[in-house]
Amino acid sequence: MANTPQAEKRIRRNDRRAEINKARVSRIRTFVKKVESAIGDGSADSARAALLAAQPELMRGVAKGVLHKNTVARKISRLAKRVKALG
Repeated sequence: MANTPQAEKRIRRNDRRAEINKARVSRIRTFVKKVESAIGDGSADSARAALLAAQPELMRGVAKGVLHKNTVARKISRLAKRVKALG
């Protein structure tokens, strides 16, 4: 356990940040799932709209430090490729 006041404070802060980051990642996953469900339905217009909504959320995850930039770039690329294949 923590032996100093600074270490105790750091534990409290890490818990708060973990909760916030968990909410951010969950929100991003929801946006990605909306794109994937639109792709599954075969609806090109709704898939495009969902992708346009998901891209800023994914990039915000990079800016906030909860996701790695290459991971997000790969996800966006793969989703865009699947949306484009719909026609």
